[in-house]
Amino acid sequence: MGLIEGLKQENEIPIIVANYQGLIIYVNQRFEEVFQWTFPEIVGQPLTIIIPSELHDAHNLGFSRFLMTEHSKILNHPLTLKAVKKDGTLFNAEHLIMAEKINDVWTFGAKIRPIRNDLDLSDTQLVSNSVME
Repeated sequence: MGLIEGLKQENEIPIIVANYQGLIIYVNQRFEEVFQWTFPEIVGQPLTIIIPSELHDAHNLGFSRFLMTEHSKILNHPLTLKAVKKDGTLFNAEHLIMAEKINDVWTFGAKIRPIRNDLDLSDTQLVSNSVME
């Protein structure tokens, strides 16, 4: 079983999978519960739908850079970032982002574990520093 297929077996932590274009192709039931999106509503949407708008540019830059170089400093390292629910509510979460090349095409998956909302985080700085390295 591959990395992404194994990730899809997780049912206690929200899981999201996206294709090489950054479009969501899978979420598990726990993702639906936490993010308030149903599978049919979110599949086909861009990943940026769950990323705060002020981080879209950093995300897009890092995503594009990875596709060009196939190198990343943020994959497989926990990142504490904000995520966006369907209703626009922001919450802090630990993201563990993974990538797997399947038939010469990259697929991306992430575990997004909600954490306490009372942390004083400079998530924009965390993302910018990680993505820009």
